[in-house]
Amino acid sequence: MRFIDPHHDLWQHAVGEDGPKPDPDPAPHRLLSLEQWHAVRQHWPASVPVAIEFPNDADISALAPDLSRIALVVLDFPKWTDGRAYSQARLLRARHRYAGAIRARGEVLVDMLQLLHRTGFDEAQLRGDQGLEAAQRALAFFADGYYQGDVHQAQPVFAR
Repeated sequence: MRFIDPHHDLWQHAVGEDGPKPDPDPAPHRLLSLEQWHAVRQHWPASVPVAIEFPNDADISALAPDLSRIALVVLDFPKWTDGRAYSQARLLRARHRYAGAIRARGEVLVDMLQLLHRTGFDEAQLRGDQGLEAAQRALAFFADGYYQGDVHQAQPVFAR
C-alpha cells in the first residue's frame, strides 16, 4: 500500500480563480469531483489519465461504464466509523474488475489499513495525527496472509 502525502500528490484538483472549475479542460493528473467528471466525460480524451473523487453515499456502479478511462478512484471516509467506502472498493474490484488504483481519504486511521488492503485499496491518505511508521508496522503484521479470502486471494487458507 502506498501512503499519500497531500502536499506532494501527483493528482491535483482543477481549480480556477473562483474555486473548482465546473468543466475543467483535459490535462494529465487531474483529480475531478464526480460532478466535474459528468460535465466533461463525453469529450475527455481516453489517452489522458483522470482521477475521480467518489462520494461514499453514491452507487459505485455509476462509474462502471467509465472505469477503463479512470486511473484512480478516491473513496472518502468522512468518519472512521463509516465503512461504506470499504464496500465501494470491494465492488470495484470484485464485481466491476477495476484494475486502476483506489485511494482511501478522510478519517483514515492506522487501525483501518489491513481492511483497506483486503477490500482493494492501493493507496491511503492518513489522517494528520497518524504516523507512517505505525502504518507500515500494521500492514506488516499479516504479511504472510489471512485465514479468510479477500480481493487478492478469494480462497481461504484451508481451501488453497
